Amino acid sequence: MKTILNFLTSIFLFLCINIVQAADTPADAIAMVDKGLSYIDKNGKDALIAEINKKNPDFMNGDIYLYVRGIDGIILAHPINPKLIGKNMLELPDADGKLYRKDIVNLAKTKGKGWVDYRYNNPISKEIENKSTYIFKTGDIILEAGIYKGK
Repeated sequence: MKTILNFLTSIFLFLCINIVQAADTPADAIAMVDKGLSYIDKNGKDALIAEINKKNPDFMNGDIYLYVRGIDGIILAHPINPKLIGKNMLELPDADGKLYRKDIVNLAKTKGKGWVDYRYNNPISKEIENKSTYIFKTGDIILEAGIYKGK
């Protein structure tokens, strides 16, 4: 009985640790965008776009990944869904009808950086969840990294 209890306790602790580690924070999203900005400083915008589209693991960390949108709204780099590259989806709303992509472009044009909140399908949980995306405009592109915040 004691062995079973120890085993179950070990499993419980393992699951708790993994859940805590899996929770992304705003600082994680900002760090991912900052990593992209540093890469641009050293290698240029086109090199960053190419690396993201090649699914370079430096720009993917758990649920957080870096993607690039042109200031016109066209997706230039996306490591998770390459079908989005070259598309402008400014008119497509989130699950609640919010045109959050327009909000991203407007925020980039007016303030240059910040957060946009919306509701989106989490590919891990397969459920609509709250999501926040940190954006930073540099030149004619917007670097973006988002975190899921649960229901």
